[in-house]
Amino acid sequence: MPSTSLVPENDPTTLFTGSGMQPMIPYLLGETHPLGTRIADSQRSFRTEDIEEVGDNRHTTFFEMLGNWSFGDYWKEEQLSWIYEFLIEEVGIDRNKFWVTCFEGDEKLGLPKDTETPEIWEKLGVPKERILFYPAKKNWWSRVGGNPDMMPVGEPGGPDTEMFYEFSNIKHDSKFGEFCHPNCDCGRFMEIGNNVFMTYKKTGEGKFELLPRMNVDFGGGLERITSAANNEPDVFRLDIFDLLRKRLEEISGKSYGGLTFAKVKPPETRSFRIVLDHVQAAQALIEDGVMPSNTEQGYVLRRLLRRAIVHADKLGIPSGSLFENKISNDEEDKFRKTLERGIREIERGEKDIFKLITSYGLPVEVLKEFMEVDEDTLKKQLESHQKISRAGSEQKFKGGLADTSDMSVKYHTATHLLHQALRNVLGGHVSQKGSNITPERLRFDFSHIQKMTDEEKRKVEDVVNEQIERALPVTYSDISPEEAQKMGALGLFEEKYGSKVRVYKVGNFSLEFCGGPHVTNTLELGQRLLGDQVTKLRFVIKKEEAVSNVLWRTSC
Repeated sequence: MPSTSLVPENDPTTLFTGSGMQPMIPYLLGETHPLGTRIADSQRSFRTEDIEEVGDNRHTTFFEMLGNWSFGDYWKEEQLSWIYEFLIEEVGIDRNKFWVTCFEGDEKLGLPKDTETPEIWEKLGVPKERILFYPAKKNWWSRVGGNPDMMPVGEPGGPDTEMFYEFSNIKHDSKFGEFCHPNCDCGRFMEIGNNVFMTYKKTGEGKFELLPRMNVDFGGGLERITSAANNEPDVFRLDIFDLLRKRLEEISGKSYGGLTFAKVKPPETRSFRIVLDHVQAAQALIEDGVMPSNTEQGYVLRRLLRRAIVHADKLGIPSGSLFENKISNDEEDKFRKTLERGIREIERGEKDIFKLITSYGLPVEVLKEFMEVDEDTLKKQLESHQKISRAGSEQKFKGGLADTSDMSVKYHTATHLLHQALRNVLGGHVSQKGSNITPERLRFDFSHIQKMTDEEKRKVEDVVNEQIERALPVTYSDISPEEAQKMGALGLFEEKYGSKVRVYKVGNFSLEFCGGPHVTNTLELGQRLLGDQVTKLRFVIKKEEAVSNVLWRTSC
């Protein structure tokens, strides 16, 4: 499968594609994949939760995640032998520095120790002393935290086995604990991949049963695997960063240094790493259509750019020389003015750190130069603020919907009718630009030259309700993108697709690319069961607002 966008389409629950697993959730939960039961990809990913971690030798916000999946096909023996062959024979990782961890079991929940996986690893040649066991917090996968106790009823999960590379020339730092081990944070070990074996379904509080179809999910960071292959513990010394790193050294007059085994890194290294990561990540977000703003994806992009500027200043990089595109340079100009305003507020006596950050846009790194910062209190305040703005929200839900409840599935199906109705009423230039679906409402973004009139809204509503009353069958077929395009299916044809795509047909009214859950007949959209009573529903556009001068958002 080709990589999907960093900005998930039709997913209200998360701002970014944070892993290779994320686009696969519908298929892990039982949907059939148009390409079959064996899938592999390299997914461009972005993780907001890693922003504060950037500065060490291995964390980046933007990365590529290599992945392979078995949807009820192969199992542990095949997966582990193939991934071991790939890493050791193909990539060339030193087998003598290869460690693995396995699930030690959870007696309280009745989840047994994984004894099969370590036996397979031993057969493949991994010595027993380099196979360690950890509790669920480290070696269990579920979509809601690494804890089977936290899994919602009906959710799948299972033990995993993680793979690590040991940089044996790095001396363990005792501030991270008396003994070094694969999950130590001292930098001696780097996780390079994780094999998840989805074995169980939660059936009740503390109750689990075996899944009827077990899945395999592997994820491995391309940059980290490359570090291991090169025996280079610092990902920022890999050649993907060479061009920018050398440019930063040239314009700052400082040497990166980095982490070369036991050498002491210069104080500027953390700033170099933050700039390297944030500039690359910002560029990737901009390429996928994100613009700096005060909300959602734009807020995160703005934060990256501003943090990069602060650390560029620490390196002595002249203003205006860090970025090479107009969007980033314009943002730097705005930020410089913001800095001036914020510093004036401090000089006037403003001491509220949270206000200086959220209202005046001053980064913590700047504030520390002027006042004492209680980082624990500030962290709690910012976490609460970010929940409100949804920055960095976790991937909690199923395949682009808040859930797969009856109403969410109905609203999701209704987007197909709404999309085609808008095209029928307003013109064929209209195209979907995103949607946000919960059990309470449907939000739909579309392109158009002006706001709809009241008459146009009524016409769109009438078209949608007419299709509901016609009791149209909702069916799908898995065909090539070329076939789909010839048939006139609606989809983003500038996007990359695999050799097969899923196209949903609603009677003879709508034909559209889609991978989510749907009803089987449009008549279901006009009904809702409350207790023993069937309530009749009617599709209504409640609100329309401008997102930009050519982008409109309807709430239905």
